[in-house]
Amino acid sequence: MRRLAKNQYLTRAEEEIMQIIWDMKNAIVKDIRMRFDEPRPARNTVSTVVRVLEKKGFVGHKAYGNTHLYHPLVSKEEYSKRQLNKLLAGYFDNSFSALASFFAKEQDLSISELEELLEDTKKQLAKKKKKK
Repeated sequence: MRRLAKNQYLTRAEEEIMQIIWDMKNAIVKDIRMRFDEPRPARNTVSTVVRVLEKKGFVGHKAYGNTHLYHPLVSKEEYSKRQLNKLLAGYFDNSFSALASFFAKEQDLSISELEELLEDTKKQLAKKKKKK
């Protein structure tokens, strides 16, 4: 997988199609189109968005005759991390605690749910430290 350019973000339509490609791992335009609810976007629309994603470096393809099999070049995790950092900077003054507090209030989390979240976070951090 490749690293994202500093200010590389997706439009809503691009992100919607990337979610499908991340989920499928490999996809042709027809398969991507079939993942949409009715009324589905036109084949040309999906094809155009996929080519834009390729131009931006988010997807690559392998050609099999006239068919292109698209695959992600940027991981969902890498893009998610970039989006979260953008959200933190733009709305929470780069404060993770302000973000967590906001979501705890918005989701009306109970004390036990907050404690469970804290325990899960501790386990993930411990796992990450072991890998290093």
